[in-house]
Amino acid sequence: MATAFRPRTLVLFAGDLLSFILALWLSLYLRAFEAPPQWLFVAHIEPFSLLFVAWVAVFFIAGLYENRSVILARRALSTTLLIAQTFNIAIAALFFFFVPIFGIAPKTLLFIYLGVSFVLTLLWRAVLSPRLWSPEPALAVGSGMEVTELARALNAAHRAPARIAAVIDPNVDDLAGELRASVARYRVRMVIADWDNPRVAAVFGDVSSYIAEGVRFFDATALYEAMFGSIVLRRVDNRWVARHVSLYAHTLYDALKRAMDIAIALPLWLVSLLLYPFIALAIKSEDGGSVFVSLPRVGENNKVIYIKKFRSMTGNDAGDYGKSGVSRLSVTRVGKFLRDTRLDEFPQLLGVVRGDLSLIGPRPETPSLVAIYEKEIPYYNLRHLVKPGLSGWAQLYHDNHPHAVTDTEATREKLSYDLFYLTHRSLVLDATIALKTIKKLLTRSGV
Repeated sequence: MATAFRPRTLVLFAGDLLSFILALWLSLYLRAFEAPPQWLFVAHIEPFSLLFVAWVAVFFIAGLYENRSVILARRALSTTLLIAQTFNIAIAALFFFFVPIFGIAPKTLLFIYLGVSFVLTLLWRAVLSPRLWSPEPALAVGSGMEVTELARALNAAHRAPARIAAVIDPNVDDLAGELRASVARYRVRMVIADWDNPRVAAVFGDVSSYIAEGVRFFDATALYEAMFGSIVLRRVDNRWVARHVSLYAHTLYDALKRAMDIAIALPLWLVSLLLYPFIALAIKSEDGGSVFVSLPRVGENNKVIYIKKFRSMTGNDAGDYGKSGVSRLSVTRVGKFLRDTRLDEFPQLLGVVRGDLSLIGPRPETPSLVAIYEKEIPYYNLRHLVKPGLSGWAQLYHDNHPHAVTDTEATREKLSYDLFYLTHRSLVLDATIALKTIKKLLTRSGV
């Protein structure tokens, strides 16, 4: 079940590509009202094939291949597709303007293509693709938060592989009888069980009889983690750490990631130097204070590092908030703009080049707050097993991460996302975070 979304995502991907190709042929047809000759179609498909790669990336950023609970509802699909395709056409226009090596300048064609591709892609996604699979009825057995959230998300999702026909409370008198009756009543072949609940684990006993009837069982917690991208912290203990946290297995990944950090961060930092005089002038003109701040942070393996940023507050926020738990500093007017546009982060690119930071990883925390959280949140120090980053999984999907304040509960929830990254990190996941971060920056929703 945790991987049940992947075949559907691949099918959507293949269907989108076919829609792009068919839309190109139809656009050529509509431009001249006759079938395009083979040579003309080939002359266009070659440059458009390069664009298709970029367009798929735009679809990805727009969430059109999202496998988690934010799968688009039907009412949002058409709007998202139209925005994505409009953006794609803009990319195509710039591409043909700045790379005029293909011998074509499809101005009218791009206008036609916008309408045709939108209609075809919407038809594929809203009408045709849902017919390729029907969500099968499933039972959820349990009463915990994971079961409740899974049932809600699966029943609300547009492309979910299952619909929860019923949620069985494990505290009913005859749980075994209720389960057997529900399997027959709803004709289910999928049971999502909260195996951490002793009554649920006991009532199943030997599941071979169910399996012989074609019923498949899935762990509610594992499925929750796959859908929501966060680890259920109550399951984290020494055994969990021993099973899921491995540094040796990521040796090659770490080397490749380091090479990519340098290859991307170094040119970005050099280009960003052009903006330094203007940013410095704006900061100085507001209050005459220092341009940069050097902030202590806890890095990989609990090593204290110092990150440099353009100053955005009225002083140097070292994270020592005293008994109030709230910073006494405030954000300046220029600082607010720098934060909204992420310009205050530019000096940290040098930290990536030096190796203190990575482009992708858990956001580093101040030593004073780390000292508090390590006492109050079990296994908090696990997040320091990997290099901190400028953007991370928690920054994308945790909506309540604290800023300039001590908040143990919000940080505990944030840790569940950091641990998900720790246990699932890969170049593919890093690329996913990078693309999603770009989307956040473009929409100015922050990271």
